[in-house]
Amino acid sequence: MDDEKIIELFFERSERGIRELDNKYGKICRRLSYGIVNNRQDSEECVNDAYLGAWNAIPPARPSPLLPYILRIVRNISLKHYWGGRAAKRGGAYTVAMEEIEDSLAGLNTVESEIEARELARIIGEFLDTLTAENRVIFMRRYWFADSYRDIAGLLGLSEKNVSVRLTRIREKMKQYLIEREVSV
Repeated sequence: MDDEKIIELFFERSERGIRELDNKYGKICRRLSYGIVNNRQDSEECVNDAYLGAWNAIPPARPSPLLPYILRIVRNISLKHYWGGRAAKRGGAYTVAMEEIEDSLAGLNTVESEIEARELARIIGEFLDTLTAENRVIFMRRYWFADSYRDIAGLLGLSEKNVSVRLTRIREKMKQYLIEREVSV
């Protein structure tokens, strides 16, 4: 079923909309959540909470495209769960991914206002535009989707070592980019 029909089901307040959303995007939603919380039961709970969030937001929202919209909800709920301490105690790939990038973004935890956070996000977005498409995919798969080196390597037909080296170089390049723009790192 296409996204517009799923959204129409939400506007009609038909529970079938949630089932169709899950049929179409449930697998990727659960994978994203699991990459963050590192627990199948918790990831299922996060995805279900995301569906409820979408149910409450649609209408009036009419997201287009639907996939990034639902993934953003899933990611935000999963991060909230992770930082809430329940999943953080278990460790996992997301903890490792955040520790990797922490040195490049040390100032991230000190950003106090919404405006500064948006400015930082804009600058990071500009930095990502300087990367090759493949390096941008590697960066996003690791730090947005919390994919393992193995998963990224398999997706792109690279070795795990190659992915690791590229991510190290990307982080260093990003750190320099932020320093040049006088962002505290």
